[in-house]
Amino acid sequence: MAGFNRGDFSKRNSGGLSPRDNGMLVHTVNRQMMILLGTEKKLLPASVINQVTKERAAEVEDQQGYALGRKQLKDLKEQVTDELLPRAFSIQRSIWVWIDPVNGWLAIDSGSTSIADDVLKLLLASVDRLQISRLCTVHSPLSSMTNWLAADEAPQGFTVDQDTELRAAGEGKATVRYIRHTLEADDTRRHIASGKQCTRLAMTWADHVSFVLTESLTIKRIAPLDVLKEGDDPSNKKDAERFDADVMLMTAELNKMLTDLVVALGGEPPVSA
Repeated sequence: MAGFNRGDFSKRNSGGLSPRDNGMLVHTVNRQMMILLGTEKKLLPASVINQVTKERAAEVEDQQGYALGRKQLKDLKEQVTDELLPRAFSIQRSIWVWIDPVNGWLAIDSGSTSIADDVLKLLLASVDRLQISRLCTVHSPLSSMTNWLAADEAPQGFTVDQDTELRAAGEGKATVRYIRHTLEADDTRRHIASGKQCTRLAMTWADHVSFVLTESLTIKRIAPLDVLKEGDDPSNKKDAERFDADVMLMTAELNKMLTDLVVALGGEPPVSA
C-alpha cells in the first residue's frame, strides 16, 4: 500500500453481497453458482496512531504526575486505535466466486493469495460440510512452462503469447521479462540453458480465452477473445439476460480450458488409498 509505513494498522471486514441486487446471496445459472463477496479494509498509518498515543500519554502523565507503564501505554494505544478506526481510510472491493458443483471447480477472482485464503475461510465458515482441496497436478507449472519454451512447442490446444518471465534459482534470482515481445526460441533456450526457469507464461486456449499461468498454478488476466464476443449482440438483451448468457458462456469455456490445462500439466495425482 503506497503511502503507508511498515506496521500500519489494518482491519478487514468481509461479507456476502447479492450478485443481482435481489437479496439472494447465490445466483445460479445452468447449475453454475456465482457468489459476490464484499470486503472493506480500513487503514491507519502507524505514525498517526503513535503520534496521538504520545499526545494522550503526555496529558495523562501531567494529570497523575508520573510516567505510564508499559501495559498502560499498550492499553492507551489500543484505545486510540479504536477511536481512530471510524475515520480511517477505507478500501472497498468486490470479489466474484464461481462454484461449479458439476465439474468440481471453485475459482476466486483475485490474484492475491491472502485474499483468496480469506475468501476460502469465509466460505468454510458459512457452508456446512463444504469440502475444498487445492488443485494439484503431476507436473509443476514451473517445469512444464520451462519445457514448453525449451521445445518451442505449446501443449495441444494452447498457444504461447508474448508475455513471459524467466528467473534463475540462485541467490541473485536474475530475472528476464518479456512484455508484448515475440519470444525467440534461441533466446529463451539460452536463458534456460543458463539455469533460468519459466515462472509466468501468457497463453491462449483454443483461440477463445487468454490468460497468464504462474509457477504457483495461479491463473491471472483471464480474458475472452473476440471469437466469444461475436455471437452475442448485447443491444437486444436485457441486463439480466445478458448477465446469465455471459455466465453460461464463460463458465462453459473456463471448464473446458481448465480441464485441458490440467491434462497439459500431467493430470491430477492419484488419490492415496
